[in-house]
Amino acid sequence: MGLALRLGVDFVAGVVVGVGIGLLLDWWMGSSPAMLIVFFLLGAAAGTFNVFRTASGMHSAVGYRQAREGNKDAGDVKDKTAGKDTQDGA
Repeated sequence: MGLALRLGVDFVAGVVVGVGIGLLLDWWMGSSPAMLIVFFLLGAAAGTFNVFRTASGMHSAVGYRQAREGNKDAGDVKDKTAGKDTQDGA
């Protein structure tokens, strides 16, 4: 349920911010629905993009990123064996 709520909030937030900016610009410029329509569409696009970004990262655990192929320095990728006790067989 947490992920579904986040996806919904991401989309609605983009639309609300877009509509808010559109209304403010329409009030300031005196252009009745022009900026509202433009920024509604931009807000809906931004909300859709945020939902896509969140949903496409569902399969990965928090804090882990795949090392890019060809990138030998994976210092920004957490070591999955960190913190595990190892025994040398001695």
